[in-house]
Amino acid sequence: MLIFSAAHGQLTYNNPILGGFYPDPSICRVGDEYYLVNSSFEYFPGLPIMQSKDLVNWVQIGNAMNRNEQFSLAGGRVSQGLFAPTIRYHEGIFYIICTNVTKGGNFIITATDPKGPWSDPIYLPEVNGIDPSLFFDDDGRTYITYNSVPPDNQSLYNGHRTIRLIEYDVQRQKTIGENKIIVNGGSDISKHPVWIEGPHLYKIKGLYYLMCAEGGTAEAHSEVIFRSKNLSDSFVAYKDNPILTQRDLNPSRANPITCTGHADLVETPGGKWYAVFLGCRPYIGDYFNTGRETFMVPVTWKDGWPIIVPSGSEVARQYPVPYSSTKKVESKFSGDFLFADDFSSSNLNFRFVMLRNPTADLYKFHNGKLELPLKPVTVAQFDNPAFIGFRQSNLVCSAKTRLFFNTTKENESAGLLIFQSESHYYYLCKSVKNNEDVVELFKSVTDKSGKDELIASVNIGADRNYIDLKISADKDKYSFYYSTGANKWKLLKADVNGKFLSTKEAGGFVGSMFGLYGTSNGIPSVNVAKFDWFEYKGEDI
Repeated sequence: MLIFSAAHGQLTYNNPILGGFYPDPSICRVGDEYYLVNSSFEYFPGLPIMQSKDLVNWVQIGNAMNRNEQFSLAGGRVSQGLFAPTIRYHEGIFYIICTNVTKGGNFIITATDPKGPWSDPIYLPEVNGIDPSLFFDDDGRTYITYNSVPPDNQSLYNGHRTIRLIEYDVQRQKTIGENKIIVNGGSDISKHPVWIEGPHLYKIKGLYYLMCAEGGTAEAHSEVIFRSKNLSDSFVAYKDNPILTQRDLNPSRANPITCTGHADLVETPGGKWYAVFLGCRPYIGDYFNTGRETFMVPVTWKDGWPIIVPSGSEVARQYPVPYSSTKKVESKFSGDFLFADDFSSSNLNFRFVMLRNPTADLYKFHNGKLELPLKPVTVAQFDNPAFIGFRQSNLVCSAKTRLFFNTTKENESAGLLIFQSESHYYYLCKSVKNNEDVVELFKSVTDKSGKDELIASVNIGADRNYIDLKISADKDKYSFYYSTGANKWKLLKADVNGKFLSTKEAGGFVGSMFGLYGTSNGIPSVNVAKFDWFEYKGEDI
């Protein structure tokens, strides 16, 4: 959301610019248009593509990996799949380079239009690592930088990694020669820096700059910068690294932003520089459910070095917009916003995702409803369940839907999930018990028993044409509601433990998803769950 500050006469934008599970942002500019891509892990379609004319108001124009034949996510955990893409533009072609850690490794896809279609992947077996990035030099040569193993694969300490450089032949679509280590360990190997990764190479005013993440993706995350006069020389670390981190701030500060790093730089047509990077908004301690989000701040330059956030300073929740305007525009990706879909279209909205590669019959649109045929598969399995997800983008928010579903079988259910991983979710559903229609709330189990825990249930009587379901989040508490008509919400269970859905407890690299879902729990079924609409409402705090 954009805010006009009357006191200072300045239009500002809110951080994050993309709220919820939008990690590892990469950005490029083509003319006066900006394009941004994020990691998507085991969700399909993969690699959401955003477009903006002003760096603040973003529209999703597609997903770069949207065909089953492009890639496989089969059998991967939620936090596997597509890691850390980089988007670049060169001579009329858009490039995305990325890693599929589930199957295939590093690859490049291309498109002449960022909306797609994007090509099938060109795999890069010689690029042995993760977080690859493309750099097009002004002499016509192209390079790939990436995170890889220590020299001779011998670690000096846990978390010891390298950044490597290898040339890439764009015409022949293959790497050239041997890779070269350009950073060993990190900004100061004597201090045993860990997990140097996310490298991006730039040429600015005749100098080569290498920017990388360091310290891991948790609270110690940071961004560091190196510089060299040419690619054959050694890269020298900035003496005042890191150029971005929040790890040195008081953890009890109000409204903290943490875990900042994995940044990318972009220059505006007017010569201003900005950085996009991931960060997190914990509601208490190190607990957050919205995952790693996309933030943006203006970059300043000091003695020829880019500074994203000066040491000891906080990433602000608001910054002046990068352009001259007094027009207020509501963002659909951060702050207060409403997303609603009545499923009258024949296409799934770009913001909805599925778990892993979808089967051909996963869903269809019919008579103004989204139909999900029940599958024996559940979300607790590493498979493709009958699941359509939407990112939780706010600490305070709600999601609701209208469900048409009837069954006489106790193994069949359908409803609304709040889902973080295969072992951490809550499931609000309609089913049947002892020939009575019921609304039930389940909590996933973290052991291998495979049977979710029933934590609330209510009989609702028979012959219900439809039922409305709602899940409300208030930081670390979730409440679950149902309505059998006329928008008269009844509370099924209040203030359920939301920390169970946090990255701190559930682990991994993703955020929570609200999901439309149905399952027949291991038994084949011909039943169908029909969803009439879905609505998400987020509140800024």
